[in-house]
Amino acid sequence: MGKQLLRSGTSILANYVEANSASSKKDFINFFTHSLKSANESKVWISLMKDTGRGNTNELEWLMAELIEISNILASSMPNYER
Repeated sequence: MGKQLLRSGTSILANYVEANSASSKKDFINFFTHSLKSANESKVWISLMKDTGRGNTNELEWLMAELIEISNILASSMPNYER
C-alpha cells in the first residue's frame, strides 16, 4: 500500500506540472484529469492504510484532509469541456 500511495501521490504533482506545459488544450485537460484521478486514488490508499491499522492514525487523517483539499481544488479548477 505504501508503494502504491507513493506512486499515486507523486503522480498528482507530475501530471499537474505536465498540464501546465501541455502543447494543446486536449493535452492540458488530459494531464489535469490524471492529476485529479491520482489524488482520488491516493485517498483510497490512505483509507486502506487507516482501516488496516498501518501507519500513524493522526498522520493518515492529516494526509486525507490534505488530499481532499487538493482534490477539491483540482476539481474546481478543471476546465469545462464537452466529451
